[in-house]
Amino acid sequence: MPLAHGVDLVEVSRIERMLAKTGDRFAERCFTESERAYCQSGGKLRAERYAARFAAKEAVMKALGTGWTGGVAWTDIEVTRDGTGRPAIALHNEAKALAERAGLREWVVSLSHTGTTAIASVIATG
Repeated sequence: MPLAHGVDLVEVSRIERMLAKTGDRFAERCFTESERAYCQSGGKLRAERYAARFAAKEAVMKALGTGWTGGVAWTDIEVTRDGTGRPAIALHNEAKALAERAGLREWVVSLSHTGTTAIASVIATG
C-alpha cells in the first residue's frame, strides 16, 4: 500500500506581507473561494488561517513528490473541513490526477498555528 508524508512550516508574517502587498490577487491565485471565505471570517486569525492552509498545500505537494511542476495550480489542492470542523484535503484537476497515478487515495491533514508560525502535516495512503 502506498504511503506518503509531507510537512511544511510557514511564517505568518510572510502571508501578512503577501496579503498587504497584492491585496486579493494572492488570495485568489492560491486559495479557493471556500478557503478564502473561511480565512476571511477569522478576524484577527485571518493571516494564521491563510498560513496554515498555504502550509498544507505545500505539504501535499511534498507528499506527492513532484513539487510545483506538471501544471498543478494552487487551487487544485483545497483544505476543506469535515462535518466536525476537522481539516481535510480535497484534490482537483492535475493534483488529483497525480495522486491517482501514485495510488494515493486517502488524505489526513493536521494544522496548527500561532501568532508567528503555521505548520501542516499531511499523510496520504492508498
